[in-house]
Amino acid sequence: MTVSSTSSQVNSGSLPWSGLLALSCAAFTAVMTELLPAGLLPAMAHPLGVAESRIGFLVTAYAAASVLAAVPVTAALRGLPRRPVLCGALLGFAVSDALVAVSSSYPLTFAARLLAGAMGGTLWAMLVGYAARMVPAERRGRAIAVVLAGITLALSLGVPAGTALAGAVGWRAAFATLAALAVLLVGWIRLRVPGFPGEPAHARVPLALVARRPGIRPVLSVTLFLLLGHQVMYTYVAPFAAQAGYGRTGVLLAVFGTATVAGIGVTGVLIDRHLRSTLLAALALFAGVLFALGLGARAHPLLLGAVALWGVAFGGAPTLVQTALVDASGPAEADVATSLQTTVYNAGIAAGSLTGGVALDVLGAGALPWTALGPATLALATVAASHRYAFPALRHTDAPEANTTAETVPEARVRDPHRGNLRP
Repeated sequence: MTVSSTSSQVNSGSLPWSGLLALSCAAFTAVMTELLPAGLLPAMAHPLGVAESRIGFLVTAYAAASVLAAVPVTAALRGLPRRPVLCGALLGFAVSDALVAVSSSYPLTFAARLLAGAMGGTLWAMLVGYAARMVPAERRGRAIAVVLAGITLALSLGVPAGTALAGAVGWRAAFATLAALAVLLVGWIRLRVPGFPGEPAHARVPLALVARRPGIRPVLSVTLFLLLGHQVMYTYVAPFAAQAGYGRTGVLLAVFGTATVAGIGVTGVLIDRHLRSTLLAALALFAGVLFALGLGARAHPLLLGAVALWGVAFGGAPTLVQTALVDASGPAEADVATSLQTTVYNAGIAAGSLTGGVALDVLGAGALPWTALGPATLALATVAASHRYAFPALRHTDAPEANTTAETVPEARVRDPHRGNLRP
């Protein structure tokens, strides 16, 4: 993509659809790589000579490597041009998936999953900031929604389709397909995604200073509370459904996945003009769903309706929170801020799974909605109280770095008197 064509898109306010869809496909590929083993436990266990639980550890290995790699790798690569780093992460996915496809050794497969997790931590730290730099500030939320729609599509359609493909042609072919998709994406990104420069050493804001900026900590807190509450219910939806007398967990997951697509669609329409109110509505809806599930899950129509509303609420919430993070950090430091959020996001998943497991063992499945309601309420209260920097009624519209499209042009940085920080 040339400098002139990108500048034209920025000035006209039109979305660079081809580039954003390429980034969305990168998000899709990352989620597929992370979660596909979970649907293939019996198929992979025998060829690798291990128990099914050991195949489950392949998902754990990915998540652990992502948590450990996100911040240090992002900090180490800040000075490099952005597009080569993005392509390098995708090629890392291709190598990992190809190794899994051909490996007959569990240790080699485990090592390949660690590589994929490190690439995932790097990729997730880049995608939102990249989308923000490709568009004017007033279209930033919609661009991020397009990119993160790849997550929703992977969860609702991609993982079930990948599992079905593995059943038809074998799990090795499924991972080989993912490897090929990652390679094709590199070509697409080279053609349609603009290149941005890395940060010169003299212009880099230290990671600790980024973390202390006004608005960053409230956004990270909302991320933690939201994922903790969500994961308490989502991880243990099967025993909760069984306790409610509804044994068709697959139907509930299908309803949830379909509703997340609707949620992100609604968010894409509202996010740029009504980020704060839309996020408050989504979190209030989530809390209301948990309250309803706690009181009336045995009424199966109510159960199905509540799960659908849960999907709508959660489908758009991560996009809203990540857009607020970019607003608070500024696009120049979005990669660093998002690397912090990636760590917090995965910590919330781990804490939610652990908390839900303890609640299930000690109090029973009926206690899960009430356990999740606490962190969900904290997320709602944090957004309501953080109206100056993190989730303002009137969003900050700092000019994005999309105006700087050539990798050879240095980034100008000035002091913002209203926010007390450096911005592009």
